[in-house]
Amino acid sequence: MFKKILLATTGSPASFGAARVAFDMAKRYGSEVTIFHVLGVPTKAFSQVVNDVRTGEEVEVDAEYISWVEEELKTTYAKQFAGAENAKIVITTGAPHREILREARNQDSDLIVMGASSGDNVKYHRGYPGSTLQKVAKAARCPVLTVHRESASYWGGFSSILFGTDFSKQAASAFKFALNTARELDCVLTIFHALDISGKVLDQTQIEENLIVARKRIRETYVPLMGDFKNYDIEVWEGAPYVEIVKLAREKQVDLIVMAHHTRELDAEKAKIGSTVEQVIVRANCPVVSVSKPDKV
Repeated sequence: MFKKILLATTGSPASFGAARVAFDMAKRYGSEVTIFHVLGVPTKAFSQVVNDVRTGEEVEVDAEYISWVEEELKTTYAKQFAGAENAKIVITTGAPHREILREARNQDSDLIVMGASSGDNVKYHRGYPGSTLQKVAKAARCPVLTVHRESASYWGGFSSILFGTDFSKQAASAFKFALNTARELDCVLTIFHALDISGKVLDQTQIEENLIVARKRIRETYVPLMGDFKNYDIEVWEGAPYVEIVKLAREKQVDLIVMAHHTRELDAEKAKIGSTVEQVIVRANCPVVSVSKPDKV
């Protein structure tokens, strides 16, 4: 299921949670894990001088500097490397999102793991994931797992998965990934739809009728696809979708949230990460996987 994991990291504290999850998965599921670090963007074509992705300062990239960065990464993740039998470090230069996508393609990665922010200097009071994550999540051929803060990474494997759906075409790929993961790792799968009543005035009878319709739609849309898989339940709540997803995940002590990268019927090559996914990523107390394309689900 997770044979090859690509951990895209800056080595800053913002990526510690993602690293904890990636290494734990590698040890638990016997995966290969590549610690991938982009030094920075060359100041000129083929230049050895780059703008460091963390500090913005110009640094000259030579063999000695690359060796120093590699040792820094080994020191930073010393605890995680201990006992990791199949881990390696890859360092390169370039635009971070392009290099992450290129490396994922070259290695045929099954999963990209990232932090929601790129470094200490990025603040998230507004609640928006970083631009690198947004670009990677949109174009990645494999699912992208995000850990926003380290407190969301203290888990011991997958036992409960929450799949959030709005019944869009894009949600179908996310469901396949959630189902395959639940089936292979023997997890409980919760299929969840939040009836969006934000800014709407509905009486309780209307709400209850819509909840019944949504529950029926889940049974008609997803249950026939599960075959002999019976370890699932269905939940339909009303409210702001991202709030209800995060609340349910906490209530059920979910280990992983799976959602479509975007929800509207848009060209996947142009669609930005959905606002609901954004808010779930920055608020969830567990890792969140976004699925943009059906290639590796």
